[in-house]
Amino acid sequence: FPEMLSNPRLMSVQRTLNVVMNQNVSLSCHSDSGSPPVTYTLFKHSQQVSTLNRPDLTPALFNLTINSASDVGEYKCKAENKVSSAGKYSNSLNFTLIEPISKPVLSSPTSQAKKGQNVTLSCLSENGSLPITYVFFKGKQNISPPVKIHKREAAVIFLYISSSSDFGTYKCRAENSFRNNTKYSNSFNFTLAEERSHSQPLIISLGLILLLFIIGFALAIPFFIIPSYKASE
Repeated sequence: FPEMLSNPRLMSVQRTLNVVMNQNVSLSCHSDSGSPPVTYTLFKHSQQVSTLNRPDLTPALFNLTINSASDVGEYKCKAENKVSSAGKYSNSLNFTLIEPISKPVLSSPTSQAKKGQNVTLSCLSENGSLPITYVFFKGKQNISPPVKIHKREAAVIFLYISSSSDFGTYKCRAENSFRNNTKYSNSFNFTLAEERSHSQPLIISLGLILLLFIIGFALAIPFFIIPSYKASE
């Protein structure tokens, strides 16, 4: 007697749902039991993508190409035979589009600092699939544990400038799940801010007083020297 189909299983032949742009992928749809022949139909959301007929219970293989972000939507398949005319539906699969990250940018609100000051460093890759993991370095030594960011925002660390060695070269590294795509940032250096001498305001004040004295003396000459000259005549 004809046997009703079991619910089919939809699987990725690549055994991963992480894909890159323009990648070819294959989906396998298979009912373990039921009377052949079997008609398999692949759907993306509710839109039919392709239909394959199998004379036996071998899997149907659907070949796809990921051309855009819209190709990573939800996929399902339906299996039908003469008994299961309404069809049996599979589990759903969703691909995740993996994009390589761009070179991160390392920056700070200030490029000058002095000893005893707290400063911040920010590292951000503008492009690339999330999450992105950042690590900060001074020279070749990492100065932070890996920071995993799940939003399009910068990773930030706080530093305390305690000695002249803290004015070295800083960098950051960014990576995501895209294989062999680790990127390093630009170099960033803090420069020592000039500290004003305590005597500088005093020198400026004395200079202003001397200048005012000279100006006052110059203005007083017509009132004191010229009358005395006329009196001597």
